[in-house]
Amino acid sequence: MRNRLANDNPPHMNIRQATPSDAEQIARFNQLMAHETEAKTLDPEIVAHGVAAVLANPTRGFYTVAEIDGEVVGCLMITFEWSDWRNGNIWWIQSVYVEATHRKTGVYRALYEHLYKQAEVADDVAGIRLYVDKTNTAAQTVYRKMGMKLARYDIYEVDFVLGSEGTQK
Repeated sequence: MRNRLANDNPPHMNIRQATPSDAEQIARFNQLMAHETEAKTLDPEIVAHGVAAVLANPTRGFYTVAEIDGEVVGCLMITFEWSDWRNGNIWWIQSVYVEATHRKTGVYRALYEHLYKQAEVADDVAGIRLYVDKTNTAAQTVYRKMGMKLARYDIYEVDFVLGSEGTQK
């Protein structure tokens, strides 16, 4: 049995699936997040194409955004990993960003609870995961407060440099 999250969105906040009209703001958030959390400067053209690719092809994932007074103030992306062990999808939370002026106001909580409720009723979602930079202790604290726990896995990677259209250079 999955845990039930009780908190509804504050009345002034709207949580919804992103649309192509949100692409520019999401790309901006991704650039800000990379700079804040890893001191990385992302190529704006590559990020714009990457965001557009998700919005154009739901098999890649989806973005959820938080609006306050019609302004998008936060977002996160879900991507999918098939688990043969669980015969279901793992939803990976990625590209989390909340505008600095709206942090600690419940924006991330509302985003997380919204997607948790979606996952809870979906018949093909076996779990929710995310990865976080080991030095980002503020985010780790938030995730623990949401009821998430540290997984037993470390992540290994090999990076490839892609061009703005997603082709290898």
